Order: sequence, then structure tokens, then C-alpha cells
Amino acid sequence: MVHILIVEDDQRLAELIQRALEEQGFTTTLAYDGLSGKNLALQNNYDLIITDIILPKINGLDLCKQIRAIKPDIPIIMLTALGTTDDKVEGFDAGADDYLVKPFEMRELLARIRALLKRQNKTAKHSNNILRYADLEMNLHTKVVKRNQTEISLTPKEFKLLEYMLQNPERVLSRAEIAEKVWDTHFDTGTNFIDVYINYLRKKIDKNFDKKLIHTRPGMGFILKAEQ
Repeated sequence: MVHILIVEDDQRLAELIQRALEEQGFTTTLAYDGLSGKNLALQNNYDLIITDIILPKINGLDLCKQIRAIKPDIPIIMLTALGTTDDKVEGFDAGADDYLVKPFEMRELLARIRALLKRQNKTAKHSNNILRYADLEMNLHTKVVKRNQTEISLTPKEFKLLEYMLQNPERVLSRAEIAEKVWDTHFDTGTNFIDVYINYLRKKIDKNFDKKLIHTRPGMGFILKAEQ
């Protein structure tokens, strides 16, 4: 049985989400403020968390960070009325796996939930794998990334983006593919958050090394390749 925690201070919306999820066979728990959500998240085992950003007592960004510090692998979907690139980047940097802008259709939320749960199950089955390319190494179990034996600190979303690139080396990845496979969403041409995260990765993976691994293919996308 999949158990989902919903943290939403709008009681009507929270109950609508709860009803929709339970109709699909999920078990749910409601919290109407960030502090209650945090206590529930840390005291119980949930398969996924849905949280608003603007919450009483602890906002959704801080809530996400505090949960991530204790339970780094639990999938988290953020709900918010704020939909700019900066808002999305802030949410992902806090540790969110997905980001849904209000108002949204319930069937889209359900699709995002299923995609995250499917990816979580797939990752769990392959959690002992070590991905390598050139002098770059990623341990999927310990979440440690190294380049030339130097450990590199990544945010959860940077880690997932690099993981996908390591799984598909020397192949051009379009923004649409990255959006679908890493963010489980369709690419929004009105925002550039994928380019923002590629730049974040470049600064951490390539900046202090002579050989660059992450490259842009204008008009096509990005590629992980050890070019001469």
C-alpha cells in the first residue's frame, strides 16, 4: 500500500487531493502546517510527500530541506502558485523532485506521482550501481560523486541530472528529454531552468578541470563527452 503525506494549509484543496488519491487506491495523511508536516514525515514512513510552499509555521522550502536532511530518498512534489524559473530552481534546490504550479489538473498530479514512484522503485532495484565516465564516478548507493578522486557536492536535482547524463554518455540529450526523464514533466519553453542546472553542473564538474565533460550542442541540447 502506497502511503502519501499531503501538507497543504488550504483545507478544501487538501481534502480534494486526498479524495482523488484515495480513489486511486493510495493511503493518505493530511497536515495543515509545515511543523505538523515535518513531525509526521520524520516519525512515519511515507512513500511520497506533497507539500505547498507557502505554509504556516514552517514554509515548504524549509520543510523540504529538513526532511531531506534526515530522509534523502523520499520523493517530494511541491505545489505552488509561483511559477517563474527562479521559483522552480529554488524549489528544486530545496530538494523537491517535482514542481506543480497551481491551478493544476488532478490527473496531472496523479501522473507525476506515478512517475516518481516508478522511478523510485527502479532506483531502489539498482542502488548498488556505480556509474563511471572518463574520470567521473557516481555511487548511486552512497550518493557520492567524484572526479579524479576529488569529491564533488551536488544538490539532489543536480545529482539526478548528472545521473541521467552518465547513463547516456556521448549522446545529445534535448531539453525536452531531460525535462521528461529527470523532472518527469514536459519542457516549458517559457522557462530556462534546465539550462540553469546544466550551468550549475558545469561549475562543479568542469570548472576546476582541464578536460571539459559537459558540452552544449546549439539548437539540439547537451552532451556528456570527453572531447579533445
